[in-house]
Amino acid sequence: MAYGVGADIVDEYVRLAETTARNCLFQFTAEIIHLFGGQYLRDPTPEDLEKLLYVGEQRGFPGMIGSIDCMHWEWKNCPAAWKGMYSQGHEKSTIVLEAVASQDLWIWHTFFGAPGTLNDLNILDRSPVFDEIINGNAPEVNFHVNGREYGLAYFLADGIYPKWATFI
Repeated sequence: MAYGVGADIVDEYVRLAETTARNCLFQFTAEIIHLFGGQYLRDPTPEDLEKLLYVGEQRGFPGMIGSIDCMHWEWKNCPAAWKGMYSQGHEKSTIVLEAVASQDLWIWHTFFGAPGTLNDLNILDRSPVFDEIINGNAPEVNFHVNGREYGLAYFLADGIYPKWATFI
């Protein structure tokens, strides 16, 4: 499954039944979450946020807490029936990864698996990255730029994102 194949193909290779292979993957994933979830699979704490804001300000970006972007990963074994959704024209099939990372390469958010035919804006529309803001749970961050006060932190993004989308 990690190699882009279905569980029913794995049974022939490792001589495990499809349900056994799926159960093993589920248990492995659950254990990874149990072991590392508290450290790595979490939102920034107030202390993390303070550090991110400090580093951003030191680098000339007051209020910035990270960078957001998408990349297309080639999906070598994309099922033929899905090829149209995951490729643009005659290009190779890809899956899109959206990530938010800080300057120390700590990844604070990922959204993976969207069809490769989607551009960054379509991914952003489907991504849960701004759910906390929509639900009114975003932390308040106050900073000034050019004499203007802002109340929400932002992500540094390339030019494809609309101006509103980079603020959280």
